[in-house]
Amino acid sequence: MSATLQAINRFPVKSCRGQAMTSAIVERQGLAGDRRWMIVDEDAMLITAREYGHLLLVVPTLHDDGSLDFVAPDMPPLHVPVPDPANRLPVYVWKTEVLASVADDAAHAWFSKVLGKPARLVHLDDTDGRRPSQDRSRPDDRVSFADGYPLLAVTTGSMDALNDLIAAGPRADEGPLPVIRFRPNVVIDSTDAWAEDGWRRLRIGEAYFRAVKGCDRCVMTLVDPVTAARGKEPIATLARHRRWDGATWFGMDLIPDNPGAAVHVGDDVEILESVPAPDGPPR
Repeated sequence: MSATLQAINRFPVKSCRGQAMTSAIVERQGLAGDRRWMIVDEDAMLITAREYGHLLLVVPTLHDDGSLDFVAPDMPPLHVPVPDPANRLPVYVWKTEVLASVADDAAHAWFSKVLGKPARLVHLDDTDGRRPSQDRSRPDDRVSFADGYPLLAVTTGSMDALNDLIAAGPRADEGPLPVIRFRPNVVIDSTDAWAEDGWRRLRIGEAYFRAVKGCDRCVMTLVDPVTAARGKEPIATLARHRRWDGATWFGMDLIPDNPGAAVHVGDDVEILESVPAPDGPPR
């Protein structure tokens, strides 16, 4: 398979707008600066765009010193410095507890107003605090506030195939969808639809990865990241064509094997190990 890296995205704050990059350092937990911040409720549970789709309209800008600037509709701009790591509390990414430092009161007030409920902004400064699913990772693997794994890869071939299926279905007016609906960290330009289902190891430029699990998709993909309007696609089409084990599947989760390497748009992509794409969940 001949392929190149078409796009790089990082998402500084979980469930907020992402940033397109031309290059990025691959750290143990994922791309540098990706999902190191998260919004939590009064019980320290994560708040996501699954329930609050307008979070996708919140635009963070990550600076070299680690601080953030935010803009959002009908809200004043906000600057958030990196919190004091001495001020930590346990927070929850689904069922996983991890320590995170707490942003200042101005950030809490700002996000509480955005969400219409008490909310806090927290920062993951403990790079050793969270491991991916143990049955698919090694003891020294780590992950950020991402749902499960350090990076998500999708391919243009699969995105094109999905849009073709949407166009042929009953909700053609909702397509074509942009690839950013799936919030991938790396978009690989390849004509081979669904080939990633069988990937096991790959190289992007100088960075090496294990492909450990297909990504089961949630209702966040139904939300237009530009308008926050909610539709039925892509889940409706994925449910007809790529539904296994009660879930819909699109993309492949990656774990870095040589943290510290850089990836650049235009890098060549080499699949080092693969199996035939399964007729079932890509695992």
